[in-house]
Amino acid sequence: MARYGTATDRKWQQKWEETNLYKFDKDKMDKKLYVLEMFSYPSGSQLHAGHWFNYGPVDSWARMKRMQGYNVFQPMGFDAFGLPAENYAIKTGIHPKDSTDQNIATMETQLKAMGAMFNWENEVVTCRPDYYKWTQWLFLKLYEKGLAYRKNAPVNWCPSCSTVLANEQVVEGHCERCDSEVTKKNLTQWFLKITDYADELLEGLDGLDWPEKTKAMQKHWIGKSTGSELTFKVVNSDLEFNTFTTRIDTLFGVTYVVLAPENELVDKLTTPENKEAVEAYKDASAKQSDIERQSISREKTGVFTGSYAINPINGREIPIWVGDYVLNTYGTGAVMAVPAHDDRDFAFATKYNLPIERVIEGGEGLPFTEFGPLVNSGKFDGLIGEEAKDAIVEELAKDGLGKKQVNYRLRDWLISRQRYWGAPIPMIHCKKCGTVPVPMENLPVELPYDVDFAPDGKSPLAKSEEFMNTTCPKCGGHAHRDPDTLDTFVCSSFYYLRYPDNMNSEKAFDTDLINQMLPVDKYVGGPEHACMHLLYARFITKALRDMGLLNFDEPFKSLTHQGLILGPDGQKMSKSKGNTISPDDYIKTYGSDVFRMYLMFGFGYVDGGAWSDDGIKSIGKFVDRIERTLDNCIEVIKGENSKSTIDKAEKELNFWRHTAIKGVTEDSEKLQFNTAIARMMEFTNALNKYLGEEVKNGDFLKEVIVDYVKLLAPFAPHFSEEQWENLGMNYSVFNTEWPTFDPSALVKDEVEIAIQINGKIKAKINVSTSANDEEIKETALNDAHVKAALEGKTVRKVIVIKGRLVNIVAN
Repeated sequence: MARYGTATDRKWQQKWEETNLYKFDKDKMDKKLYVLEMFSYPSGSQLHAGHWFNYGPVDSWARMKRMQGYNVFQPMGFDAFGLPAENYAIKTGIHPKDSTDQNIATMETQLKAMGAMFNWENEVVTCRPDYYKWTQWLFLKLYEKGLAYRKNAPVNWCPSCSTVLANEQVVEGHCERCDSEVTKKNLTQWFLKITDYADELLEGLDGLDWPEKTKAMQKHWIGKSTGSELTFKVVNSDLEFNTFTTRIDTLFGVTYVVLAPENELVDKLTTPENKEAVEAYKDASAKQSDIERQSISREKTGVFTGSYAINPINGREIPIWVGDYVLNTYGTGAVMAVPAHDDRDFAFATKYNLPIERVIEGGEGLPFTEFGPLVNSGKFDGLIGEEAKDAIVEELAKDGLGKKQVNYRLRDWLISRQRYWGAPIPMIHCKKCGTVPVPMENLPVELPYDVDFAPDGKSPLAKSEEFMNTTCPKCGGHAHRDPDTLDTFVCSSFYYLRYPDNMNSEKAFDTDLINQMLPVDKYVGGPEHACMHLLYARFITKALRDMGLLNFDEPFKSLTHQGLILGPDGQKMSKSKGNTISPDDYIKTYGSDVFRMYLMFGFGYVDGGAWSDDGIKSIGKFVDRIERTLDNCIEVIKGENSKSTIDKAEKELNFWRHTAIKGVTEDSEKLQFNTAIARMMEFTNALNKYLGEEVKNGDFLKEVIVDYVKLLAPFAPHFSEEQWENLGMNYSVFNTEWPTFDPSALVKDEVEIAIQINGKIKAKINVSTSANDEEIKETALNDAHVKAALEGKTVRKVIVIKGRLVNIVAN
C-alpha cells in the first residue's frame, strides 16, 4: 500500500465530526433527500460484509446527491429487541440488555469507521424506553381506532422447551433449539387489523418505484380473490359450513369437501367409527408448520369423517374429509373439491378412490382431464364464463346458500409474543373493568431488568410480581398487566417516522416536520422483508394517516434490494461454515475506502456474489495507482512545463474526462456502481496516457484532476479528501458541486479504426470523423503497414464500416 490507510480514515472522520459537515439542515426542506438503509439488528457482536454492502454503496450514492445540491438526511439506529438476544441469554447467562448494549457499542464504532454520512444525532435504539414508549403509544392509538383486538389463536408449541415458537423456529416440524416435535396450542393473542387495509395495500403497489418481484410477492401475500361463498349443509344435521371459490361454475363437479384439521366442526362431524383415525390425523397435522402443509411438492393426505354434506346446486350427498393442506386461518377453513378440473383435487381423489366427474360448460366438458363422466348442469347448460357464474350464484342466493364474495389470503397481524426481550404490551386486565389501556401519560411501561426468562411455558413477565401487579386506571382496584411483549416488527413499522424527531419527548413525532420530511426518498435493504416489514410499515403509515397524523399514503417512494455477499466458497456466510467475512482486518490492511470500492466494483449491487481476496487486492492496487497518478499530476501542475494551447492530446483527455462525468453520474444514479468505477478506471488510463506526453498543459490538467477527484469522492471519501487537500483546495470536496459533462467534448475530431485484410486486423489508423467512405478507403490503402501486407496481392473489394473498421479483400 501507498500512503493511504487507516490513519487517513481517522484524520478525516475526526474532521468531519468536528465541523459537523454532514449535519442535516431542517431550514432547507426544498431539496431534502431522505436516504434510509434498513437499520441493523445487533444480535451479533459486530458488522459483517453484508452490513457494509447495504450501507457503504448507498452512502456513496447519497454523497453524490449531496454534491448535486441535495440536503441529505441519512440516519442510523438499531432494531434491538428480539429473540436472538434472549436465546443468547438463556445459553450464556448474559442479560439481553447487557449483551445488546455491548453489541451496539461495538457496531457504532465499526459504522463510524466506515466513514458514512450518518446523522448520528438522530440515532434510535428500539430497546430503550425513550423509543419503545412510542411503540406502546402506537399500539394504544391503534387500539383506540379499533385496529387492535384480542382473541384465541393457535401457536407453535414446543413441549420440551415449554415455550411458544415463531414459524421460523420450526424446522421440518421440530424445534430448532431441542429438535422436539412441535405441536399447536391455543393462546389468547393480540392482533392488528391489517386486513382492513387489504384493498388499499394492494392498489397502492402500482404507484411505487419498487422491484417488480417485491410488488408481486406482496400482491400474492395479500391474495385478493373475487368469487363466491357457498353454504354446504350437513346430512341429517343442523350443522353447515361455508367454502369460498373463484370457480362456482364447477360446482356440479364437486364430489367431496375437505375441512382443515383445526376446524371446530371436525369433532362434531366425525362419526364414532372414524374418531380414532381423525384424532390421530389431527395430532400428526399439529406437528406440521403452515408452510410445510401448503408446500406444492408435498403429497396431499386426508381422512374421512364419516359424515356427508349436500351439494347446494344439485342436492347430491358428498363425503366430508379432513385434510392438512387446508388451513383454518385461510378462507373459511373448508374447500370444495372438483377433481376433474383441479390438479390437487385430482391427485387426492385418485389416491383415495373418490368420484371424478367432468362439468359441461357451453356444451363441452371444461378443460383439465378426460377422466370421469360428464355431469349435466341442467338449466345452466350452454352458459360459459362469468355468465355461468352469475347465473349459478343468483340461483343459490334465492335459498341463502350462496353470494358473491371477495376473499384475501392476508390474515390479521398477530403481534403478541410470549417473550421477555420486547416492548411490554401497554394493557391492564381488571376483574371488574376488563381489559383497560394504560393511560398515555403513564408511558412507557418499562421492561423490568430482573426477570427469570428461562422457558417454562409462561410469558417471562408473568413471573415478575413487581411488574404484573398494578392498579386499574378505571376503578383503582387491583389489576394485572398484560404479560406478553410486542412483535419486534411493531418497533420497525414506524422507526422511519421517529428518526427526524428522535429527541421529541412530548410526541412520537411532530406532524408538520414529518409531513415535510417523508416519504423516504430512497430505501435500501434485503428482499427478505418483502412481505413482513415492508407490508407492516405501509399499513402503519396508512393507519396514522387516517388518524390525521400524516398527509402521505406510502412510507417509501423508491426501494432497492441489495444482493447477498457470499463466502469465498460461494455459500451463504455463517459461523458454522467458517466462511464469514469480517471487515475489520481488511480495513486495517487496506483502509475503509478500498473495502468500500471492492464491494462496489466486485459485485452488481442488486446481485451480490462470492467474496474474493484477490478482488480486494486488485482494488488496493488500483487505489495505489490513482495515488501515484495524482502525485504525478500535481508535479506537472507545479512545474514550469505548462503551455497555453489545447492540442490533440488535451482533446483526447477531455473526451475521457467528460465521458467519465456522464457515465459515472448516470450509472451511480441507477446504483450501478461497478460500471461507474469502471469509468473511473478508463479515466485513470487516459490521465496516465496524457502524462506520457512530452509536453503537458498544467492549467488544463488541474481542471481535469479537480473533476477527477470530485468523481472519485463518493467512492473513496477519505482518500479523496486527502487528495483534495494535496491540491490546495478549500475544505471539503463534499462542499463542492458535482461535475456536469459537456456534450461537445464527447464528439471526437478523429476516430481510430481497424484495418482488416481478409478478416485479420493488420493495422489501426486515425481518420477524421467527417471523412467520407472514399477518403477513408484512400487513407487505409496508403497506410504503410497495409501496403506491406498487400504486396503481391490484388485488392478485390474494400468495405468501410464507418467509425469502426475497413475490411479489405485481396488475393
